[in-house]
Amino acid sequence: MQRKLFDKKSKEREQVRVDTRLPVFVATYKVNHSDELLEFLLKKRKDSRNNVKNLLTRKLVLVNGSVITQYNFPLAKDDEVKISKTPMKSSPSNKLQRAIPPARPKFSLKILFENDELIAVEKPVGLLSVESDKESDCAFKEVMKYLSAKQKNARPYLLHRIDKETSGVLLFAKDIKIHSKLKMRWNELVKTREYYAVVEGVLEKKQDTLISYLKETQSNLMYATQDPTGQKAITHYEVVVENAEYSLLRVRIDTGRKNQIRVQFLSIGHSVVGDEKYGSQHDPLGRLGLHASKIELEHPDSGELLSFSAPVPLTFRALLKKTVR
Repeated sequence: MQRKLFDKKSKEREQVRVDTRLPVFVATYKVNHSDELLEFLLKKRKDSRNNVKNLLTRKLVLVNGSVITQYNFPLAKDDEVKISKTPMKSSPSNKLQRAIPPARPKFSLKILFENDELIAVEKPVGLLSVESDKESDCAFKEVMKYLSAKQKNARPYLLHRIDKETSGVLLFAKDIKIHSKLKMRWNELVKTREYYAVVEGVLEKKQDTLISYLKETQSNLMYATQDPTGQKAITHYEVVVENAEYSLLRVRIDTGRKNQIRVQFLSIGHSVVGDEKYGSQHDPLGRLGLHASKIELEHPDSGELLSFSAPVPLTFRALLKKTVR
């Protein structure tokens, strides 16, 4: 009898271990234009309608990291659809499911602005904008939960991204039509993309514009070069306050390249603090010293200038011992 109990517990522990492994995805698709989920999958999978419906029913389909079972779920440009090898959620009646402690929310998103068309949130440090292969917690999923709780079948449409290690303004559309209009003319309609950065050292030029071309290594690291075959990156900065060790900068970018600010300040010898990936030797904030403080854009229909902002983190202010206005 004792042996049977032991074997049963061992099997349960082994099953729990397996159930907590990272999901395996058998297919990933990028959405190029608006569509409905079932119709999109039928085009991509070239399979029978019943088989594709079965993928949705079995909770094998994710959109930007969220499990979706709704056939007519609306897709927008730049959404990412993944097919999981195994169901992403177990049955509530499964005893092994209860053996795994339920995940507690790790982040609470502050809503900066919301109307019928748009919602802006303050993304905290450590949260992805959208899910990755290794991590499912993301701002998209949190905003999705918030909107669908208010209205069935509501969903957010991601307009841009900021790095996991960066805090600040993250903007979503709530309506697929406004999303399409903004995405089609994003670089034209966005008038301001402002950040605050704490960098190492004292900059010789207190105000300047950095222009370079960014390329990516085989290990996915970005670097700045003057080779025009790279992606052109333009960054404007001004020193707000400095001391002997660090400088707080107000930064505005004309281009939104991957890791742009971090790479360009590394290239002039002033890495963003806490950025070990791009050369920083100091971590006085216990986080990356980069914050997306403001986005301003023109409404594609009315022409109204819309502004969304998140205050500079108190830790940035405290480090430099001066209030940032």
